[in-house]
Amino acid sequence: MKKLICLLCVGAMVLTGCTTKNEPTDGGKTEQELATYTGKGSGYGGELTVEVDMLGSEIKDIRVIEHKESSPVFSRALPVIKERILEAQSPIVDSVSAATFSSYAVKAAVAEAAKQGGVDFGEITFTTKGEEKPAKELEAVQTQLVIVGGGPAGLSAAISAKEAGLENVILIEKLDILSGNGKFDMNFFDLINSEAQKKAGIEYTKEQFIEDKKTSTDSPERIEAWAEGEYTLDAWLRGMGIELNQSNGGTNHMAEADAYAGEHIQEGLEKRAKELNVDIRTGTKGYDLIMEDGKAVGVKVTNNQNESYDIMAEAVIVSTGGFSFNKELLAKYAPGSEDVNTSNQMGATGDFVPVFEKYDLKMDNMDTLSIFKMIIANRRDLTGAGDGFMLVNKDGNRFIDESKSGLEMAHTILAQPDGKAYYIYDQRLYDTSYRLEKHNNLGYHVKADTLEELAEKLGIPAENLVAAKDAYNKGVSGEAADPFREKPFTEAFSETGPYYGVQVESAIHMTKGGVVANENAQVLNNDDTPVEGLYAAGEVTATTGAYSSSVVFGRISGEKAAEYILNK
Repeated sequence: MKKLICLLCVGAMVLTGCTTKNEPTDGGKTEQELATYTGKGSGYGGELTVEVDMLGSEIKDIRVIEHKESSPVFSRALPVIKERILEAQSPIVDSVSAATFSSYAVKAAVAEAAKQGGVDFGEITFTTKGEEKPAKELEAVQTQLVIVGGGPAGLSAAISAKEAGLENVILIEKLDILSGNGKFDMNFFDLINSEAQKKAGIEYTKEQFIEDKKTSTDSPERIEAWAEGEYTLDAWLRGMGIELNQSNGGTNHMAEADAYAGEHIQEGLEKRAKELNVDIRTGTKGYDLIMEDGKAVGVKVTNNQNESYDIMAEAVIVSTGGFSFNKELLAKYAPGSEDVNTSNQMGATGDFVPVFEKYDLKMDNMDTLSIFKMIIANRRDLTGAGDGFMLVNKDGNRFIDESKSGLEMAHTILAQPDGKAYYIYDQRLYDTSYRLEKHNNLGYHVKADTLEELAEKLGIPAENLVAAKDAYNKGVSGEAADPFREKPFTEAFSETGPYYGVQVESAIHMTKGGVVANENAQVLNNDDTPVEGLYAAGEVTATTGAYSSSVVFGRISGEKAAEYILNK
């Protein structure tokens, strides 16, 4: 396989037509010259530009010099799609799963550049892919521990298992890049006893954590283990260079005041797993457990080379995420939610739900969903912040109490004309949220000096938007009843600009139901007895926890699986 020749070069000068001569090969005569061509493609975030170095018809190097793709995805996908194109000497290759739009943009841009160099690969479409590989059955692989799923739970499990003394750990991920939805998260919730809290003078004890979570669906034993895990988590993360230095009050943390937690945590976990020589196999899907006498002894897998094989192991950890990207499972377990979009990533398809059913493993809370009030329509980025905003439809009219949430909010937005709703806010609210600042800097939101100008840019009637603002403010001041809210917002909408807006919708952010695991992350049978050798962590489990809980119980699952294996 050809080595990648150079690193991503962002912001480099476009060198169209620039050539570099090779050393003479025939008595001083140069046969070929290295030429550089540019091409453009359309990605998820907009236009992307590449430079392609060609030596005759050979593609020597690819550099992306400008793009608007999401960094957590693109930084992981670019090396993969680049390597595929260089190896095949063609942009007619499989896209990187979980980065299909970005992959298409790179492939189309390379094809355009290559055509300038005299090589025509034909039309590159969104569905363009490489030749289908023949199916192949491989010999079984043996390891101590196999982990299914490469998100924060799976990576934490692999790291803790290695740190606990296991030598052979295989982690498989069905997508071509690691991590699930966590890499996009702004806040890392539920972390306690952190250095950032101590610096901010915030004291939050394990006992307080347990008290706050006592109404959750997790068992008292799991809540206690969860509290202990959160209490020691900051130190564990810092030990691998993951520093969450911004406390946003309570248990909320960011990497810095202007840096999301998710991408920083994901980079640190991946780096640590590689340092520990975890055998990471991307593009490899686990589709069934291998059970012997009620004990988990391995996983059946297939990879993107169309190769199938068994991974035999002394223990198995399942961390495959939820099912919010699977409409059929949503309709089956949470009827009425299947028509709502999701902010989760494409791998959240609940692949192991049928497996849990097949082996009669205990599942719970399958109808429980976490629904985020607002995502950017057509992008799926979580957006919004705080008190003091309006939701209006395409006619510029408010239509709901903005404090509502869940499926009620989601379905009410969908019921609006053309299913469109707009999040409208002022400079005061902008100044309270880094998320809003970031989305404006990226060009995702619209800014205007007046409400009339904002209405024009969004394509909604200005007079209705102004009237909505006036009625909203009268509710806040007590001059008149708010037409939609029994209890008005506390913050008045500014009478002067600038103002901001973006089209939004509600989305299923997480499914909260799944297989039941105990405080040791052991999967339970329907009689509440642990399944020998089988563990689970993260969104695949029935839990009220979210991102940090995935890391906590991922860590616990790795420790307990290692303890089980080493003490056999």
